Amino acid sequence: MNTYKFKKLCAISVASLMCVSALAFTGCGNKQVETSQTPDETVPATTAVSTADEPTAQNYLESIGIDTAILGITPNIIHDSNPVGFQLDMPKDGDTIAIVHTSYGDITMRLFPEQAPKAVTNFVNLAKAGKYNNSLFSKVTKDFMINGGYCGTSSYGDAFEDEFCDKLFNIRGAVAMSNTGADTNESAFFINQKTAETYKNEGGWEHLASQWDTIKTQLANYKDSNLLSAFIEKNGTNCYDTDSVPDSVKKLYEENGGNAYLDGAYNAVDRGYTVFAQVIDGMDVVDKIASAKVDKDDIPVKNIVIKSVEITKYKAEESTTQASSTSAESVTQPTTVG
Repeated sequence: MNTYKFKKLCAISVASLMCVSALAFTGCGNKQVETSQTPDETVPATTAVSTADEPTAQNYLESIGIDTAILGITPNIIHDSNPVGFQLDMPKDGDTIAIVHTSYGDITMRLFPEQAPKAVTNFVNLAKAGKYNNSLFSKVTKDFMINGGYCGTSSYGDAFEDEFCDKLFNIRGAVAMSNTGADTNESAFFINQKTAETYKNEGGWEHLASQWDTIKTQLANYKDSNLLSAFIEKNGTNCYDTDSVPDSVKKLYEENGGNAYLDGAYNAVDRGYTVFAQVIDGMDVVDKIASAKVDKDDIPVKNIVIKSVEITKYKAEESTTQASSTSAESVTQPTTVG
C-alpha cells in the first residue's frame, strides 16, 4: 500500500491495539513473547486488479467529513474477478498446496498466490526454509481460531503490507496472517474455526450491523477531535462496514461460519487480516486443536507442535483415489470446508 511505511510506524508506536497479546514457542521449547498477534474475539485463471479508485468502505468516513488521506487511510484493495465463494473450490491439478504436519494430524491448505501474492510467497519461502519446523500453535480459542507458526520476521526480512482481496474472506477454514496492526505481517498465521452454528448463535449479521451502528456514532463524535487517530488505532478491527457488504458475502458466512469482521476489504479504516489460504482437508484436526485444554490466556497446556510445512503440488486424481479408499474402509472421513 502507498502508506505502508507511515502506517507501520503508527502501528509500532501505538501501545493500545485491538489485538490481544499472544505467546509463541521456538523449536527449543522456550516461551517467547510473540510479536505477531491474532485479533481479540471479544472485540468482535484469475485476474486480480488492485484499484484505489473503486468504491470502498472508507466512503463512510468521507461522507461525514473525515479526511482519510490525512489519517493515512488509503485502501489499495485487490478486486478479483472470481465469484464470491470461489475459495471453497478444490485446487486444480498441479496447483501448489501446503500440508501442515502437526502433532494432532495433517492440515492441507489451498494457497491463493494471485489474490495474496506477498503473503503466499512469504509462507512458502518460510516453509521451504524449515522456519516453521517445531513451532507451536501458541493460542487456540474454541469456536474462534487457532493461531501459530511464529518463527521470527518474514522471509522479506521485515514486516510487509496487508493484501485485502474482495473475494477472500475469514470464513471457517480460511487461513490468514496474524498482525499487530496495519501492515505488520511477519510469519504467524491463524485458521478461522468458528462454525456456522456458533456464528448464528452469536447474532450473525444483526450483531455485526448493530456493532457498526455504534462505531458510526462514535466516529461521528470523534471526527473533529484530536483523539480520532487514537480511537481508530484502538477500535480499527470493529470498524467493519456492514452497510457495504454484498448479500452474497453475508450468505457465505451464514452457510459456513467464520469471523466476518476480520475482513479488510470492508473495513472503513483499512484494518483487517490478509487471507491467503483455505483448508481443503483436515478441518477435523483444526477442530481438535481448538478443543485442546488451555490456560486463562488460551495458551495450550500441552504443546501443540507444527512439525513441518510441506509445499507440494495438488494431484486431483490421487486425492480422489485416497478418498475412495478411505470410504471403502469405512473410516470416518475428515471434515472438509465447503
